[in-house]
Amino acid sequence: MSLIAPINKIQSLDNVFQVNPVKEKAVGSETFESLYQSAIGLLEETNRYTHEAEEAQMSYMLGLNDNVHDLLIAQNKANLSLQYTVAIRNGVLDAYKELMQMQ
Repeated sequence: MSLIAPINKIQSLDNVFQVNPVKEKAVGSETFESLYQSAIGLLEETNRYTHEAEEAQMSYMLGLNDNVHDLLIAQNKANLSLQYTVAIRNGVLDAYKELMQMQ
């Protein structure tokens, strides 16, 4: 059993950005809805990883768990997930700023 689970929402975001320009006008709201749902899922997953890291830390501090490796893995998963979420947010904000400058 692997202790490190893949971040599933990362793969689903790749499909969102591959939009066919011809179909974009017909399904523009569906594309936005898909992107929005992916972002919400990513935030929920980031929150879950953060919560798991906090639980692992509290368990270690209370002496319920003496495995440092599990604690470090949980903390690293939470950290990487948060870094990825912030990077996506920054990319979206940069794209928004660029669109606003085009007007």
